[in-house]
Amino acid sequence: MKYQDEYKKKLVSPDDAVKHIKSGDVIDYGFFNGKPVVTDQALARRASELRDVTVYFAVTVPPLPEIAKHPESFIYVDWQWSKLTRMINTGLSTSYYSPILYHWAPDLYHSFEADPGARSFYYNDPEKRKNVEWTVIAQVTPMDSNGYFNLGPQNSETYANIECARRVIVEVNRNMPVCLGGAQESIHISKVDHIVEAPDDQMCYDMQSPEPTDVDKKIAQHVMDHLHDGCCIQLGIGGIPNQVGSLIAQSDLKNLGGHTEMVVDAYVDMIESGRMNGAKKEIDRGRVAYTFAIGSQRMYDHMHNNPAYASYPVSYTNDPRTISRISNMVSICNAVQVDLFSQVNAESFKGSQISGNGGMWDFVLGSLWSEGGQSFLCMPSSYLDSDGKQRSRIIPALSIGSITTIPRQMVDYIVTEYGAVKLMGNPTWMRAEKIIEIAHPDYRETLIREADKFKIWRRSNKKSA
Repeated sequence: MKYQDEYKKKLVSPDDAVKHIKSGDVIDYGFFNGKPVVTDQALARRASELRDVTVYFAVTVPPLPEIAKHPESFIYVDWQWSKLTRMINTGLSTSYYSPILYHWAPDLYHSFEADPGARSFYYNDPEKRKNVEWTVIAQVTPMDSNGYFNLGPQNSETYANIECARRVIVEVNRNMPVCLGGAQESIHISKVDHIVEAPDDQMCYDMQSPEPTDVDKKIAQHVMDHLHDGCCIQLGIGGIPNQVGSLIAQSDLKNLGGHTEMVVDAYVDMIESGRMNGAKKEIDRGRVAYTFAIGSQRMYDHMHNNPAYASYPVSYTNDPRTISRISNMVSICNAVQVDLFSQVNAESFKGSQISGNGGMWDFVLGSLWSEGGQSFLCMPSSYLDSDGKQRSRIIPALSIGSITTIPRQMVDYIVTEYGAVKLMGNPTWMRAEKIIEIAHPDYRETLIREADKFKIWRRSNKKSA
C-alpha cells in the first residue's frame, strides 16, 4: 500500500513532468524501446521557451521524436545511428553521432556525474556549465507490488544513467514486456521523481524481420558450415544474422547457447526449436544473456516473464572479458565494406554515418578471446547504387570519410555469398588473395590489379576464376 501512495504522489501529467527543464540542460531518453513518447511530445511543446537543450539516446525507433522537429531548441545526439536518425539528419534537423565502445556506456555516465555540463552545449563555458541539470526520461513497465518498475527489453545503460542523473522521469507503458534479470533490470520507485502514464495503446516498436534474399541464404549457409554442437551464438541486426538463426532452428545442432547484445526474432526460433538451451555455457547456464531487444510483437510476447532470457546491463553482456569466459563463442555481424587490407567498415558510406559501431568491436574481440571462438563479418559481395548500377562491396581501399569499424588485426572470418575466408594470422598478400576469392566475379581482375599496385599481390598466385 505504501508504494501505491508514493506512486500517486509522484504521478503527474507529461507537461508537469518536464516543466523543470531549462535552456542548456542535458536530457537522456531511454534507449531503443525505452524512448519516451508522450513525455517527448510534452517537451516539444516547450520548444519556443527553450534553447540548446542536448538530448541523448541510442537507436531512434518510431514514432519520430517530436523534439527532432525543433532544431533551434534541441540538439539531437545518437549513441548508435539508426534508419530513423538518418531520416532526421537529412530532413527535419541535424543529428550528431557520439561514438563509444558500447560496453563502456555505464562507466561513461558515471564519469559525467559530477559535471553533466561536459555533455551540454555549454561544455566550453565553465560558468554556464555549472548550472546544467541532467534528466533521464525512460519508458518502463507498470510498477510491481514491491515498488519496482521493470526496464523492459532495454537494460543497456539505463540503471547507471538513472543513478547519475539529478531527475528521473518514467513513462509507464502497460504493453511493455517484463524482462527478467540478470541484473539491473528494474528501478525502484524511490529513485523516481515523476511518473507519467502512457496511453493504453502505446506499444513497443514492432520490427518485422525482412525476408532473406537468395544471397542472404548463401551467406548464412557458409556460416552454418562452421558451427557445431555447444557453440554460443551472438547475432547482430539484419537479414543475414536472422537467416542464420532460422537455419539453426531447422538444423540438428544441439546444446547451443546464446549470449548477445541484441535479441532478435531468430532467438525465439532457436529457443523454441530446442536447439538453444544453454546447457554448455560456463556462465548464465540455461539462459540467453542480452542487453536490449528489438523485434516483432511475437518476440516481445515470448520474452515476457520468460526465464529463458536474462537481461543485463551492457557493461556485463558486451565486456570482452565477460564474452571470453564462454567457450566456443560465435559472433555473427553485418559489414558494409571491406578493403584489400581487410579493414572493415560497418557504419558509414561515402562519408555519411549510416549505422554505429554498437557492440561489434566488443563481440569481435570477445569471441577471439574465447576458447574455440570465431567471429564472422558478413556482407553481400555487391549492391545496386541509386542509379541501379552494380557496385562491389569489396574495394581496393576504404575511401576518405569511411570509418574503420574493425581494424584488420581483429578480423577473423569475412563472409560473402561466394564463401567464408579466415584471415587471422595471415600476411597482407594472403589476405588480399582470400578476399578477392570471395568478391563478385565481375570485379576480381580489377581488384587483382589494385592489389598489385599496393604490392600485396604475389605474381605466383593464381588469378581468380
